[in-house]
Amino acid sequence: MPIIRRYQEVMKILIDITHPAHLHFFRNVAARLESEGHSVKWTGRDKDILVQLVQSYKLEVEMFGEARKGAINMGRELIYRQWRLLKIIREFKPDAILAIAGTYVSLPGKIGGIPTYIFYDTEHATISNMLSYPFSTCTYVPRCYRKSIRWRHERYNGYHEMAYLHPKYFKPDPSILSEVNIMPNEIFSIIRFVGWGASHDMGLTGLTDDNKRIAVEKLNRYGKVFISSEAPLHPDLEPYRLRLDLAKIHNLMAFAAVIFGESATMCSEGAVLGVPGVYIDPVGRGYTDEQENTYGLVFNFHPERQEKAIAKAEEILANYDRKDWHKRRAKLLMDKIDVNELIYQVATEHYRNNRRKQDYC
Repeated sequence: MPIIRRYQEVMKILIDITHPAHLHFFRNVAARLESEGHSVKWTGRDKDILVQLVQSYKLEVEMFGEARKGAINMGRELIYRQWRLLKIIREFKPDAILAIAGTYVSLPGKIGGIPTYIFYDTEHATISNMLSYPFSTCTYVPRCYRKSIRWRHERYNGYHEMAYLHPKYFKPDPSILSEVNIMPNEIFSIIRFVGWGASHDMGLTGLTDDNKRIAVEKLNRYGKVFISSEAPLHPDLEPYRLRLDLAKIHNLMAFAAVIFGESATMCSEGAVLGVPGVYIDPVGRGYTDEQENTYGLVFNFHPERQEKAIAKAEEILANYDRKDWHKRRAKLLMDKIDVNELIYQVATEHYRNNRRKQDYC
């Protein structure tokens, strides 16, 4: 009869984050892994509010590289971050590497012989995908991802935003309303402008400056407007800028009546929270298409139709019914998988395979 022995190995996981949303995506799984005794090392780059979020969550993240505009600057950062990551991989010796997009870490992971698992949902990030997909052990994309992928991949029935905003993991705190002088049940809007500086945004544009001002003016007729913006704001719009600990932004979003603007991530976050989104973008995303066509929670508009987008946001506010939007959300949540469980299973696959091999001696 075989002797069963207790298996003592712990895993070492490297997570590379290059955008604020990536931290949210992985933080629940990282906490679970650490609670089980595994070692998690975070690496990151200076992008938007990522440094502030790291500080807010009191995480230890080794930051290097800085997001800058222009092909030459992007190329320099790519080489620098890959060199640093390869060095970290050799020193830390991870059992697995996790990332969203994987632009910087997929090739170092391949060179280091480390299983590297990539999650992504942006079809038109052609350059980033070519630097990542061929070298990853497996790439995981939502089922609604528009394009075919030549390399090893799997499709799953969910969205990135469900990893941190599903009610199993997130309960909005209504006390956030008093921090921005909003009364319970008061209608308000959140507007998001992006900087159009990401590699997948090169050559693309969104709302005109005139229509940014028109959107704020019209939505403000129905209730307060808060602007979150990567790009500099016109002086007329600066008073509307949201001034809040950015780690609390999802608490505020959960009580908004509409999310309007140029961010696919924030509109998808709104959908998971039961908040309608009006999304303006030249190319769109597979997941925002599904959130419109299947669940009626996001409304997609090309920049050529931005006046129509503003009118749609007005229509939502004029006929706002929170119960209706939450019914749509309930259908979405019922249809989708637990994305955190997927990430956890992917992260621990190597560990579980080794454990099965060594449980008997």
